Amino acid sequence: MPIQDFGENFDLTKFHHARDIARDMTHELANKIRPGMVEEDAHELYKKICAKHTVDKNWHPAKLRFGPNTLKIFREPSDPHTLQEEDLFFIDIGPVIDGHEADYGETFTIGSNYEYKKIAEASKKIFEDVSDFWKNNMARGPELYTWASNRAKEYGYVLNMGSDGHRLSDFPHHVFFKGAIIECEEKLLPNAWILEIQLDHPNLKFGAFYEDILK
Repeated sequence: MPIQDFGENFDLTKFHHARDIARDMTHELANKIRPGMVEEDAHELYKKICAKHTVDKNWHPAKLRFGPNTLKIFREPSDPHTLQEEDLFFIDIGPVIDGHEADYGETFTIGSNYEYKKIAEASKKIFEDVSDFWKNNMARGPELYTWASNRAKEYGYVLNMGSDGHRLSDFPHHVFFKGAIIECEEKLLPNAWILEIQLDHPNLKFGAFYEDILK
């Protein structure tokens, strides 16, 4: 089975709609997160937002990382951290909406710390730069992340290669491919892949994360 196939029920309009709802849910959750909360509080808020949007399942558990936990990759457990008046956090959610997978992630800041705001913005900018590189070159997985790593260095950050994206489709995508985007030696097709950009600050104990569809 080709790794970039879709299921017979795949609908591009529904797929993009699921992505838009996931983005809205992410921003709705971010607006409810306050100093003094711990990650478990954010998870409870997310459950309520899923119920509001009639999301009956998530294809991956939400990753809601506060403060120094923004350096953690997907499978690493978080350490205890209470959100401060000057802090940052990222949200990574994977709801299934109308039979189609969504996956959206973004970093948010609290307060006016320049370094936090700078790295959060850089994660978006590097995503856009890498997406443009992909569109202009129809890049394969390995070359895409080699270019992304070099681009991150130009911004003054380290690209965390533990977060490198994956397939996405109508649920479940793993029947086509379970691996990471960096393992795909084919030219990456539109609307088939999630690009993840996770940055680590080279000297300080925080990072940033941004992900979205390559389309």
